[in-house]
Amino acid sequence: MSSFHFQQFSVVQNRSAMKVCTDAVLFAAMAPVNRGAHVLDIGAGTGVLSLMAAQLGAAHVTAVELTQPGYEEAQFNFQQSPWADRLRAVHQDIQSFANESTDHYDLIICNPPFFKNHSKATDSLRHIARHNDQLSFDDLIKSAEHLLSEQGIFYVLLPAHAIERFTQLAQEAGLHLSHRTDFRGYSHNNAKVSALRYCRSAAILCKTLLTIYAAHNVYSQESEHYLSPFLLRFSKL
Repeated sequence: MSSFHFQQFSVVQNRSAMKVCTDAVLFAAMAPVNRGAHVLDIGAGTGVLSLMAAQLGAAHVTAVELTQPGYEEAQFNFQQSPWADRLRAVHQDIQSFANESTDHYDLIICNPPFFKNHSKATDSLRHIARHNDQLSFDDLIKSAEHLLSEQGIFYVLLPAHAIERFTQLAQEAGLHLSHRTDFRGYSHNNAKVSALRYCRSAAILCKTLLTIYAAHNVYSQESEHYLSPFLLRFSKL
């Protein structure tokens, strides 16, 4: 059984297309989760972002996942976690979920599919997870705008090449980029992905750069600050 073990929970990832990776874990560790918040995870996969949101203090997390294997693994991982009563997996596409839901969320998190007209992944589930054929940026933004509370935050992980287009579409839908944190592997690397926050009110953009590693297999002080409550390597037990 393929599992990734954190300090307070584990993630089984046998069938889900996308496995636990550093960028996604750091993205989730930095999520602006207020205690008692209601959180929506779009494209939940194994449910790792939802689990981390629960550890950060979310009162309730709804995880929407399109694929059957991903949904089943997220549901299993939630049931095995300390926060089973606060986590709910939903097997549905986000477009239908948004059309049917009357709920609004304080925080919406998403690590979306972002490749378009790139070479396609061989595995069909991995293809769905990595390419936006079944969830366009426009559909994602419209769904998030419909489901976001008035003071809510839409928090997204995107590659550098997609940020300008995504931000333009978000602004057209009434969601404005307020914070951008660029992730680079080492100090000599260019940033490849960014954690982005969108909200309904226009604001001056706050932009930062985070270097993940200080040396090979050594996290920077900043990334360790965010990851230390989660990764086993930082456990004080």
